[in-house]
Amino acid sequence: MPGQKIETGHTDIIHDVTMDYYGKRVASASSDGNIKITSVNSQPLATLTGKNGPVWQVTWAHPKFGSLLASCAYDGTVIIWKEGSLNDWSHAHIFNDHKSSVNSIAWAPHELGLCLACGSSDGNISVHTARSDGGWDTTRIDQAHPVGVTSITWAPSMEPGSLIGSGEFDPVQKLASGGNDNTVKIWKFANGAWKMDSVSALKMHSDMVRDVAWAPSLGLPKSTIASGSQDGKVVIWTGEKEGEEWTGKVLNDFKAPVWRVSWSLTGNLLAVASGDNNVTLWKEAVDGEWQQVTTVE
Repeated sequence: MPGQKIETGHTDIIHDVTMDYYGKRVASASSDGNIKITSVNSQPLATLTGKNGPVWQVTWAHPKFGSLLASCAYDGTVIIWKEGSLNDWSHAHIFNDHKSSVNSIAWAPHELGLCLACGSSDGNISVHTARSDGGWDTTRIDQAHPVGVTSITWAPSMEPGSLIGSGEFDPVQKLASGGNDNTVKIWKFANGAWKMDSVSALKMHSDMVRDVAWAPSLGLPKSTIASGSQDGKVVIWTGEKEGEEWTGKVLNDFKAPVWRVSWSLTGNLLAVASGDNNVTLWKEAVDGEWQQVTTVE
């Protein structure tokens, strides 16, 4: 499929682009301090302003919670935006929990409710969960990565090996985070607090981890996380059983910083955006080796 160019109208570097649940609208975040919402045929729909400095990420909530966007910025704020009438957006909530740049935000799987995790250069992760009365409860992972959190990703809400069915299940609350300390860490929420779930931090990178992405499980018997680093490498981490050590395998050395890693909805394809100006797609072969499928032009 040929690439489609979308004109956003930003006047500075674009740091993040994300499509809504239905694939109709694109939200983009930029160093110009604005968030632009654009249709996929480049029609400008809305400009959300109110940030001092660059906006790093923007992400859509699941539509079961209404039309909501979250954004994070260099000024340390996290804003939840709510769409009232069509393309008319306003602040639903502003979080000022962090003392420096908030670099990464991620909505939890919708089974966990309306819940947003935020990672900051102050080393902390905050997790905000909406209450039925309109307020928010906040839990924290203090000094998750003391020299700065660069990225966060939620685990699927279903334990590995669980078969998808119509019965009740107890959703899992887990996060993975990457940091300036070159490590990936796994966290689990239990008994009202976040604790490190891996025996130790996952160490295979020699420079800062720029992005982490937890693969959809779809009932598979293992958990999989991809991490991309300034060192040019993507590592695929695999966890077989609860409480056991994770194992890592280098997918590829791109010889340039890896900016983003992103899984397909089925979890069998990994997209990698790297500093050589390429986006490549990778798939795991039957023998467990990873192979490049294509380069996205």
